[in-house]
Amino acid sequence: MNAEKLTTPKDKARKLQRKLYQSAKRNKVRKFHALYDKLYREDILYQGWKRVKENKGSAGIDKQTIEDIEDYGVDKLIHEIQEELKEGSFNPPPVRRVHIPKANGKTRPLGIPTVKDRIIQTAMKIVIEPIFEADFKDCSYGFRPKRSQHQALEVIRKACNNKGNYVLDGDIRGYFDNINHEKLMMLVEKRISDRRICKLIRKWLKSGVMEKENIKVSDLGSPQGGVISPLLANIYLDYLDSKWEKHYSHIGKLIRFADDFVIVCKNYKNVSHSYGAIKLIMSRLELELNTEKTKIVNLWGGKEGFIFLGFENRKVKMNKKSGVEYYALEEWICKEKQKVIKEKVKETLKDATLYQDIEVVIKRLNLKVVGWRNYYGLSPQRILIRMDKYILMRLILWYNRKRQKHKRYKYYERMKLFKELGLKRVAFVS
Repeated sequence: MNAEKLTTPKDKARKLQRKLYQSAKRNKVRKFHALYDKLYREDILYQGWKRVKENKGSAGIDKQTIEDIEDYGVDKLIHEIQEELKEGSFNPPPVRRVHIPKANGKTRPLGIPTVKDRIIQTAMKIVIEPIFEADFKDCSYGFRPKRSQHQALEVIRKACNNKGNYVLDGDIRGYFDNINHEKLMMLVEKRISDRRICKLIRKWLKSGVMEKENIKVSDLGSPQGGVISPLLANIYLDYLDSKWEKHYSHIGKLIRFADDFVIVCKNYKNVSHSYGAIKLIMSRLELELNTEKTKIVNLWGGKEGFIFLGFENRKVKMNKKSGVEYYALEEWICKEKQKVIKEKVKETLKDATLYQDIEVVIKRLNLKVVGWRNYYGLSPQRILIRMDKYILMRLILWYNRKRQKHKRYKYYERMKLFKELGLKRVAFVS
């Protein structure tokens, strides 16, 4: 039985990843030249399909959905992909560009590859990610295995509470649109000498985007939305991490999540030096800081704060048991994200849902509440309790409209009813 378990595609893929990671970790200058045949291994491609299916997602420019692929035949598609990769005839089609609304009213461009392309990109990620993971620095937390936003936030909290009173809050102008392809490939080729692997990565970079039937190809950028894009973005910015660790770590602590980063320093001299150092490193990557959003923040005495990964970070006055006052960093859901949550609650409880049973509505609301609690649960209880009160009041108003009772009354009776029906809370209840 155990022997059977060890031969599943997932276990085979993990074994390969472990081997590649250990080899790369042992030899920091080794170049890997025999990887392409791993890319079209059946177990790797099936793992790629499994992950793509789990992540769901929309169709690309060919309008083929995951359901369409299942109807067509997964085994048949995997076999076709194998043949194309073996022959070297696979050419990635352009990604379909859509614009996702942001909380500030602007939009974020997102590229959606075809399902077939996503399978191959995922297979590529499975094969090459362990090699680069062996090199990536501890300061990087975005889109990496076993790393999370919460870990980055905890490092920031500790650094700020360890006399870190000045922060460089950095923002890279149009990062994903301005990655230099040639410099990126130079960084890739420092570890990978397999020409067919590098050729396929170049094809993805050059495949372009389709928007309103027009195809745009550029020598810059990596479309957000592709499976391989976050890894390539991390490879590019690992140059920043490496230079910082080698030359500047004594002046401040760098914490990076994809293209968002902060540097925590102990005094103004160091944070000012950090600003100059970052500008220099960015110029070598042919990137530039967004000077309107990049700023030096003075945390001393709670004067200012900064937003990182949806959390407001600010020092607040606290008291020891002895009565001595001190300042410590607190992290809570920022106002912009609170506004987004309120809008989602309103959308969930709009009048068009009044015909639905209360149990159905609470179940749908709970899915969102649990997600918010899992992510924003780091916030102080007072902030989370306010969110719960807002959700509860909106649900009471919805329920009263459903019952055609338009006044705000029977608050505690409604609260008791919703609790009995299983309404969850954002705040943790002991």
